[in-house]
Amino acid sequence: MRHFFNSKLRVKKQEYEYCDLEKAAEEFRTDLKKIPYSIRVVLENVIRNSKSEEELRINVSKVLNWKENINSEIEFYPSRILLQDYTGIPCIVDLASMRDAAVRLGLKESKINPEIPVDLIIDHSVQIDMAGNDRAAIGNTRLEFERNMERYQMLKWAQKEFSNLRVVPPDTGIVHQINIEYLSPVVIEKKIENALFLQPDSVFGTDSHTTMINGLGVLGWGVGGIEAEACMLGEPSVFPMPEVIGVRLINRMPAGVVATDLALEITHVLRENHVVGKFVEYFGEGYESLSLADRATIANMAPEYGSTCGYCPPDAETLRYLELTGRNPEEIEKISAYLKVNHLFYDSNDTVEYSKVIEVDLSHLMTSLSGPKRPQDLVPMDQLAKSFEHAIVSPMGNHGFGLGEDELEKEYVFELDGRKDILKTGDVLIAAITSCTNTSNPTVLFGAALMAKKAVEKGLTVSPKVKTSFAPGSQAVTRYLESSGLIPYLEKLGFHIVAYGCTTCIGNSGPLKPEIEAALKVSNLVSGAVLSGNRNFEGRIHPLIKANYLGSPLLVIAYALAGNLRINLAVDPIGVNADGEKVYLDDIWPTTEEIDRQVRMYVTSESYRKAYDEVYSGNQRWNDIVITGSHTYNWEENSTYIANPPYFEDLTAGKETAVHLNNLKVLAKLGDSVTTDHISPAGTIAVNSSAGAYLQEHGVEQKDFNSYGSRRGNHHVMLRGTLANTRLHNELADGKEGSFTRYLPTGEIMSIYDASCLYRQNGTGLLILAGKDYGMGSSRDWAAKGIKLLGVRAVIAESYERIHRSNLVMMGVLPLEYLSHQTAATLGLTGEEAFTVHLPANPGVREHVQVTAKRPDGRLLEFEVVVRFDSEADIRYYQNDGILPMILKQRAGFD
Repeated sequence: MRHFFNSKLRVKKQEYEYCDLEKAAEEFRTDLKKIPYSIRVVLENVIRNSKSEEELRINVSKVLNWKENINSEIEFYPSRILLQDYTGIPCIVDLASMRDAAVRLGLKESKINPEIPVDLIIDHSVQIDMAGNDRAAIGNTRLEFERNMERYQMLKWAQKEFSNLRVVPPDTGIVHQINIEYLSPVVIEKKIENALFLQPDSVFGTDSHTTMINGLGVLGWGVGGIEAEACMLGEPSVFPMPEVIGVRLINRMPAGVVATDLALEITHVLRENHVVGKFVEYFGEGYESLSLADRATIANMAPEYGSTCGYCPPDAETLRYLELTGRNPEEIEKISAYLKVNHLFYDSNDTVEYSKVIEVDLSHLMTSLSGPKRPQDLVPMDQLAKSFEHAIVSPMGNHGFGLGEDELEKEYVFELDGRKDILKTGDVLIAAITSCTNTSNPTVLFGAALMAKKAVEKGLTVSPKVKTSFAPGSQAVTRYLESSGLIPYLEKLGFHIVAYGCTTCIGNSGPLKPEIEAALKVSNLVSGAVLSGNRNFEGRIHPLIKANYLGSPLLVIAYALAGNLRINLAVDPIGVNADGEKVYLDDIWPTTEEIDRQVRMYVTSESYRKAYDEVYSGNQRWNDIVITGSHTYNWEENSTYIANPPYFEDLTAGKETAVHLNNLKVLAKLGDSVTTDHISPAGTIAVNSSAGAYLQEHGVEQKDFNSYGSRRGNHHVMLRGTLANTRLHNELADGKEGSFTRYLPTGEIMSIYDASCLYRQNGTGLLILAGKDYGMGSSRDWAAKGIKLLGVRAVIAESYERIHRSNLVMMGVLPLEYLSHQTAATLGLTGEEAFTVHLPANPGVREHVQVTAKRPDGRLLEFEVVVRFDSEADIRYYQNDGILPMILKQRAGFD
């Protein structure tokens, strides 16, 4: 294999080769110091993967002159793929199905196998069934294995049959925390033609928060599972050259403010600056002052501010973190030498030029939360009570609940634990220290633990109405908190460790006490959850809790103690102890010096090394799973967890799939900020839903429904769960909230799944109308797969979130976008029209095409839309009915 612009580097006695970026810049007469660091990583990638001199010159010129080539096509080959089980199991199911199809087409099984390293971390399947006691973790893990044994057997099979695949067992930690603390080598060493070769680590993950690895100076971001599968099989990721937004951080954070406050502020600021689809890169004196854990916290939130990545160039702090987390000293020396010699190491003297620079003054940060429905909606803590009350009476939407003022004084008397209790508007019913965002950061965790200690010493307690939980991102967290002696104080407030995994943030908060759930169903009160996560979309945290706020672990403790969102923690008492003494937040908020002292004393390399000593073999339940040997997967016909999907049926049967875009009927007319949680929920399966009915028909009791996320290996369940969020607002449902639509031929209101079946029976293709930011949120491939299987052939939206648009194309669904001055409202579209899209046989990138909408009275409306094919590759995927059939055709030698 030939590499261009090669140079040699000697570290101690070992010689390495690498693609020399300075040589490339000199050849093309470009000042490398003006190029953003994230673009330098892209440059190295295109140099190393160019197949010819001609391709090299085109690619290098394009990247070095990136400002003049915005939106031009780039091929990027990630070094490795990162999966979690919710999104990873569908990938494994697809690969197993593709392997079956390959065998039917006469190919060897080995033709379908990951070609680059893949790590799958099982962290999303555990639910908080038990909380608030020292038996919770054991009980939750036991139930996890009972519910998910079929899924775990498949992963065990995949680990055995697919080379290049490693699986980290359940109850080990959160995918992104394991990635940053253990998996990432930062610089990869390969043996190529008898020479040792160095290259930057880069990673694509099927979880949108893969961007957390940007905090370590590694370029990576979330992609859909379909795109990840293609990259596993050797395909590049093709994307338009992005703008790069430089975020200059100045000054330092004030005392009492933590990284979560910074992350929420940056999310708010960058959302307002419309960074969707762009690279974000941090720099400045404020950046240099941040710990790596703080950088990882803001990088993790990149999906919330909408950018492709939130890149933190590596520097001395990066090397310190590698040492702290137990990396080999010789490896750290090699990493340092390579990054510095190849101009990938941060230098404040570099005169980097960005598309735009946004300045954030760290000294102006305040203690804040975000909510009640979106992570970008920042609320200073001292305004939260007023903001929540305003949301109650504001119109239904992203910022309001559309209720009357009398809702604020609403109360419901019920019996809890044998005693009379009262449920009030704004009561906090879930308080969860959860998610990769914060549990990777020792500072905020020690802050919460110290606050718990002070609260206990002041005699404060948490109401039994509040479901409290603590789900660390890695076992290193437990080790350093145990060393400090602070865990008993967390436990006295109910914050026992419930699991090592992604819990409340993904919707696995588990049930509330039965009496509380019954009271909420009867009263329909607006209650609240406070969590230290990164997602708070409608219906995600718990289907009965309507107001969800993100905040630091310290604020999770604070609101658990306060018990209600209408208490202004800046001035009101947080509680009253048994002696009648009023206690205020200032009385228990730890100082920065107190927190830093704990971090210095107890966060050690030994904590991390011991946590990862047995990372692949430390779970005995996992080790005991027995599988049968077979090169293709033995599909169980009656399984409700794993099923062979239909994506390759036409191909193996020799059928050509013709897509017709005539007389499409609208399945759903949706507003702005429709998330992938709305399109394909991850949490609870309702007993009266289409998916619930299917499971009951197959002998599954409600207690064993598990979640949509855990059922993603079964397309029968997921198809019925598409557009099944209980908070979905479909304008065709005549005001009925949830998975409902109007079946246009008869006008009947019915479930979306039932309507899609009727449309399929009469051969009618479907369309979705949507507003801004369609598909924002998690990188959920089922949000595209489910739409495809419902019979949707096209979506017309005002704008798309990056990953979801890509997923739609890769599933063969046509993403269309209104012209900038048009919307469904300005065009007078009601959703009752029949649409015909006049797509040419060979469309171009972002081509304008005509759409004809036939109104119920027969009048025609014609308007133009933009076809959101963002690259030539997108067109190839669409024309082949999706990327996976295209790859299989290539492997089988089809024309």
